[in-house]
Formats: sequence, structure tokens, C-alpha cells
Amino acid sequence: MSDFYQTGVITTLHQLGQPTLDRLESELLAFSKTRPIALVLPALYSEFEGPAMPGIVQELAKVKYLNEIVLTLDNATEKERKRVQEFMSPISTEIRIIHNNGKRITEIYETLKRNGLNPGERGKGRSAWLAYGYVLARGRSDVIALHDCDILTYSRELLARLCYPVANPNLNYVFCKGFYSRVTSKMNGRVTRLLVTPLVRSLQQLVGPHGFLAFLDSFRYPLAGEFCMNTELARVNRIPWDWGLEVGSLAEVYRNYSPRRVCQVDIATTYEHKHQTLSVTEIDKGLMKMAVDICKSIFRTLAAEGVVFSDGFFNSLFVSYLRQAEDTIMKYEADAMINGLSFDLHEETKSVEAFTQAISIAAQTFTANSMGAAPLIPNWNRVSAAIPDILEMLKIAVDEDNK
Repeated sequence: MSDFYQTGVITTLHQLGQPTLDRLESELLAFSKTRPIALVLPALYSEFEGPAMPGIVQELAKVKYLNEIVLTLDNATEKERKRVQEFMSPISTEIRIIHNNGKRITEIYETLKRNGLNPGERGKGRSAWLAYGYVLARGRSDVIALHDCDILTYSRELLARLCYPVANPNLNYVFCKGFYSRVTSKMNGRVTRLLVTPLVRSLQQLVGPHGFLAFLDSFRYPLAGEFCMNTELARVNRIPWDWGLEVGSLAEVYRNYSPRRVCQVDIATTYEHKHQTLSVTEIDKGLMKMAVDICKSIFRTLAAEGVVFSDGFFNSLFVSYLRQAEDTIMKYEADAMINGLSFDLHEETKSVEAFTQAISIAAQTFTANSMGAAPLIPNWNRVSAAIPDILEMLKIAVDEDNK
């Protein structure tokens, strides 16, 4: 799609003309001589039994510019870890598997807890954070890319476009977020379309001009799980371990760097992965839990920026969000019609009703415990200050597991 329009406070890198993968990979290979690139893959063992990983491995086997791949494996036995090691063998790039359930990594977590450092609960956030630590411990890469392991439409062009803005020494970006169209025969991406964007714009109406809200609203797909950064950012950013991971990570980027050094890049014409369920009766599962955690993350960030919340504020927010979301549904209905896409008005409305409930639950939780600890894993600078040899301990544990 030939769309060169720049919006918001960050740079948007589009797919324009007919960019060739060969050129991208050739340039990345040259960049990697001075800016080595690591790829982090947070994965559950179940994903190696699913339909996406075979295609991902097949594509990664063709990539020549990566310096290392660090795969954090969760919910796996030792026998299953060995299966994953064999599964990844077609890839020539050096691979290190962090076995989250292994004895050595469990001892790393226990060491952190004994020193008053909370590594968070099991999940993508903790897995990514630990992989960053291992990359830092090795000191062999300057750029870290991350993507999910459930992408059914994966191609190595996605990875090349994701890495390029940060790996290119002629550009000045420290963080790059991927975006893409979540469209099949219908529009997907409900949490972004019907919760995050209407909520952020409602908050802008109530709070007024605000840097973080403008920053968040600049991202076309703020919940995308694909991004690339330099290792310095991986060292200083705190990592949320709950479902607010993506929004919380953007909040940390906003806190630590100028928006001028942040960009987003169109990485795929189609993107399909597993879908979560949305049920108002199951607030601790699926998209409902994700929605609650995202809202809490946004509220916490704004409170830290000096925004004062009250019962009256939240009451206004509920009404404003509902109006914004209803108007958004009308826009997407028209968009679906002109493109001949399936559009279920009833289901879209039910989603908005569920998200309204999620905002309410998040507001109640935040109001009841606004001083409560945020689910953020300490950054590696703080961890290293508390336990000076922790990175070396982590490196030894992972290397021993991979012998």
C-alpha cells in the first residue's frame, strides 16, 4: 500500500515501491559487521507442537546476518528441551536455549528473590527479560530483535525490516516497533482497534495534551509483539511481566529516550497468529485479562506523569470511551463494507461492552491500590548493582545447559 503519510511524534517507515529482500539482507549483513544482531525468541514448548514453528525455523535457516539466537523455553521438561534443540538444528546461526524450568535457571530466579529482586511471574515478559540478560552477559551483540513464535504467516522479510532501522548505523534509532494489518476475511486485532485507540483518545480529551498519550497514539499497532532495540535500551528498560507487557515497554521507552529516536516499521502485508478468547465472565483469562492489565499499565504510567485520578474522572472516562468506541465501530463497518470483508456488528459491540467492563475493573483495582507495586521486573543495571556477578552466573548457567 503506497502510504507515505507521517503521523504522530515518531517516525513511520512504510512499505513503498518494490523493496527487495535481497537488498535488505545484503545491507544487514554489512551492518552486522559493526553492529552484531541477536534474535530473542520467547517460546512455550507447546508452540513447537503447533503449526507456526516449522515455518519459522525454515525461514530463519536462510538468514545469514544474525550473530546469535537466544530462545527462552518455558513449560518444558529436560527431554522436551532436547527435542527443541534438535528441532532448531536446521538453523546455522549459533543458538542458545534458556531452559526456564531447568535447575540452573531456577537457581538464578531464587538468587534474585533472596536479594529482594522480583523476577516476576512466568510469561513472555520474564522470558524476554532473561534473554536480554544473557545477551548482555555474552557481550557479543549490539542489537536485539524479538518476535513471537506463533506467527503463521512468518517470512524472513519480517525480521529484516524489523532489524534494519536499528542496525543501520546511518540512522539514529534505538527502538523500532513492528506494525502490520491484522486482516483476513475480517478485521482482527480487537484489543488495539476497540480498546487501546479509543481509550487513549478518550484520555486525551479528558487530560488534554500529554506527551505519553501522544506517543502511544502514534503507534499503528501498539500491541505488536515484534520490536528491535539496541542493547543499551535492554539494559535500562524495566520489563512488565503481565499482559501489559507491550504498553508497559513503550512507557519505558518513552521514559528513557526521545521520541525522535523511536520508529515503527511496516513488517508484513499479512499477519496471522493464534487468537485469544474474550469473555466478561473470565476476567483472569484471555483478552479480558489482557485488557485489564493494559488499562492498569496506562493508568499507572499517567499517574507517574502527574495525572490525578478520581472517581469523577473515571466516570467521565467510561462515558467518553464508550462514545469513542461506538464511533470507531462505525468507521470500521464502513471500512469492511468497501473492502468486502465480513463484519459482525453484534460481536464488535459485545467486544466494546467487555472492554468497558475491563476499564472499570482496572479503575477499581487502581483506585484501591494506586500505591501498589507495578508488575515491573527491575532493569539489568539495578540487578547488576545488587548482585555484581549475576550476569556471569546467568551466562554460566545457560552455557552449561547447552553443552
